[in-house]
Amino acid sequence: MYKQAIESFRSQDIIEIFNQTFYVSYNTKLVLGGNEPLYQPAHEHCQYHQIIFAHGYFSSALHEIAHWLVAGEQRRCQLDYGYWYEPDGRDQLRQIEFEKVEVLPQAIEWALSVSCGLEFDVSSDNLSGIVINRLAFKQKVYHQVLTLLETGFSPRTRILLKACQKAYNTPDLCVESFEYQGMYQLV
Repeated sequence: MYKQAIESFRSQDIIEIFNQTFYVSYNTKLVLGGNEPLYQPAHEHCQYHQIIFAHGYFSSALHEIAHWLVAGEQRRCQLDYGYWYEPDGRDQLRQIEFEKVEVLPQAIEWALSVSCGLEFDVSSDNLSGIVINRLAFKQKVYHQVLTLLETGFSPRTRILLKACQKAYNTPDLCVESFEYQGMYQLV
């Protein structure tokens, strides 16, 4: 599988790809932010919707984009799509809830990562909480990717995947696209 060096992934590149792809049609821009990611719908002080990603990390941008790609039209009119977020330090029950809602966005993030030539790893987003079985979570995300490959990605996701593949000169996605990261051991 084709991969680029991590240094070649500039946040400005994914900002340009996303904004050229969706600003006109969805009045939405990807924006570099500070410490915390946020989705901010258009309001009286900003005429467009903003997907704000943290610290300028390329992977953070892909993760936040994936949440936008999952969110339906009504959710995209609400701050942070109207979802709850419980910060670091979740107990076992809350972590299970967190992972249930993260499987689809992280599967899409993985597909975006592969389309950019970037390696992917799941984010359990619970550094100071309970011990997490990352492998089990990654397996769930992997199976979701396989389902998406079989049933098809949403129209917005397909558009962005193609834009990333074109920008990074990567091939169309297939099952083997995800096996290079060791997932073939999980099936």
